[in-house]
Amino acid sequence: MIASRRPAENELLSEYQQELLAKLPGDDVIAVMNDQLFWMCELASHLCTQQVDIVHSPYTWTVRQVIEHCVDAERVFGYRILRAAAGDTTPLPSWDENAYANARFGLGTFSNLISELGATRQSNRLLLIRIQPAAWERKVSVDSNPISVRAMAWIAAAHLSHHLEIIEQRCQVSVDRKYADRKYADRKYADRKCPG
Repeated sequence: MIASRRPAENELLSEYQQELLAKLPGDDVIAVMNDQLFWMCELASHLCTQQVDIVHSPYTWTVRQVIEHCVDAERVFGYRILRAAAGDTTPLPSWDENAYANARFGLGTFSNLISELGATRQSNRLLLIRIQPAAWERKVSVDSNPISVRAMAWIAAAHLSHHLEIIEQRCQVSVDRKYADRKYADRKYADRKCPG
């Protein structure tokens, strides 16, 4: 059994997280994250400024704000994964995503935000590749609930997938989600930078 396999139900925090993961294809979170690097770049290259900076009803954030949220979430997921993988069992609090969104950190260009999202995702992916298989089993308490490194990695992937799908729907864009040549994607695509 590979360490990056899907988590067991007892590794997750909530029924909502189980539902989110059920929608996510794949059996190896490292491969899923790698494909998402391609997907986010493809999607970004098909969006225009008008699509990025308007609120599409019934949503309350612009696409730019959604990407900012995804960047913030990647950082939070990465920190939690690092702490748990290292065996640090200090309980971690929840995070207020709306406070981060209201801070409006990402006032730069959209392409820079996509690059930042790619960099944070790649950082988390590389961390997961280098940790020992036993570390995937380690748990930490987040908002008073124990969760494993494996579950956090899958939730990070499911979270990004959820938001990229919504962006596709909002902007009526459909793009390839995987690089066609799997061998090339595994070897080279992970190091490719998003346009920007």
